[in-house]
Amino acid sequence: MWKQFAIFLALSLAVGCGGGSDTDNSNGNGDASGNASGGGKKYRIAVIPKGTSHEFWKSVHAGAENAARELGNVEILWKGPLQENDREGQISVVQDFITKQVDGICLAPLDSQALVDYVVEAGEADIPVVIFDSGLDGDKKNYVSYVATDNYNGGALAARRLAEVLGKQGDVIMLRYNPGSESTENRERGFLETLEKEFPDINVLSSDEYAGTTPESSLDKATQLLQKHREKVDGIFAVCEPNATGVLGALRDLEMAGKVKFVAFDPNQPLIEGMSGGSVDGIVLQDPVKMGYEAVMALMAQQQGKDVEKRINTGEYVATPQNMDETEMSKLLKPKQFED
Repeated sequence: MWKQFAIFLALSLAVGCGGGSDTDNSNGNGDASGNASGGGKKYRIAVIPKGTSHEFWKSVHAGAENAARELGNVEILWKGPLQENDREGQISVVQDFITKQVDGICLAPLDSQALVDYVVEAGEADIPVVIFDSGLDGDKKNYVSYVATDNYNGGALAARRLAEVLGKQGDVIMLRYNPGSESTENRERGFLETLEKEFPDINVLSSDEYAGTTPESSLDKATQLLQKHREKVDGIFAVCEPNATGVLGALRDLEMAGKVKFVAFDPNQPLIEGMSGGSVDGIVLQDPVKMGYEAVMALMAQQQGKDVEKRINTGEYVATPQNMDETEMSKLLKPKQFED
């Protein structure tokens, strides 16, 4: 079992949990002329993801660099913790950029509460902050804008897709991600509330188990749940890519792939291949390239004294076996990534 999953996992470079296409993103909040400030200053913008080991963040990085090239006077300083559960590591990165007096920070907080004080600290140092991907508690005046997917709607889309392939009835499992992650918590809430409101004949067998932040921990938890509910479970939803990677491995190891309907959130190559092969019934998609682009553009618009929307939605979509080869959906399934 483990040898099989090790081979499977080696094919997968995890996508973050956290909302990417190689499309024209020139409709952002900044000045698309390539002269954001109208002067000669070079702006140093720190972009801090939840982690740096997942493909999702490489796509966010690509979007941030797209904005920098378009503006012409921005340097992107990309740094974050390796893993998405390293709160202290992310706090240390934020503090380091405050000490270095960067011109602005774009932050994807891996905990909705733990980073609040440090965003306030940045403001006190006259360093504006844009929050992206996952929300932050506290006063919205502490940051310029929040740029992200509507994760509640993403969860609702997952519920509707799973209900569709189940014929609006059956028993399902939802696998949670990690406590404190605002983005995935909203997906979880959107999924459960949509099932309750719209699909009364779908019963939730389990919705309170956390899989953790890695495919390995998700494999363990998914295996436990699928074995426990093997005789009843009809469908399963995993709220982010590392969870979905583990779920797909568990379904295959237990010879339940294709028998249990499965909806994932965020793509990777094994999940895309699973959709082609009948073991994945849908993938909810974000646009990480647009997210990185809009975050930097919002920050630079603020630097120019322009009005910036407090909430910028970067969109959410559902890929299925039926639409996955369409041009725009294909771009979202395989978004551009930053390459050194």
